[in-house]
Amino acid sequence: MADPVIRRAREADLPALIALFAEDGIGGHGDTNDPAAFDDYLRAFHVIDASSNEQLFVAELEGVVVGTFQILFNRTLTGRGSLSMIIEAVQTRSDMRGKGIGARMIGYAIEEARRRDCRLVQLTSNAARVDAHRFYERLGFLKSHLGFKMKLK
Repeated sequence: MADPVIRRAREADLPALIALFAEDGIGGHGDTNDPAAFDDYLRAFHVIDASSNEQLFVAELEGVVVGTFQILFNRTLTGRGSLSMIIEAVQTRSDMRGKGIGARMIGYAIEEARRRDCRLVQLTSNAARVDAHRFYERLGFLKSHLGFKMKLK
């Protein structure tokens, strides 16, 4: 199999991205293919696309979107004002898992973090995603923190 092309997401990719997120039964994010929700995704896409601190990517094979991830850059006073990267919303189409697409996407994100001189790269993963945890550890990520969330909606 050829390596996927990693590129910035385009508005035309939204149906494929929405399908990826709607397919995820573990995330519990309320994603849906319902056409009535499309404008919500479209608005979010435009905010992300216009941001200098957020970037949305797709992995594409032979012109078909097979994966996605988003990166966010965060500068804090801790770490002497250093920059860090957060990787979010990593998804590979279920029929394409185990083919190296996720590793290629994460590798791309890490290289972008190095290019931007980030101090660290971090991500969170749902506690139920045991396979994903093994995947991230295989790529060099360490379990180092305990995360907390509070749903407001």
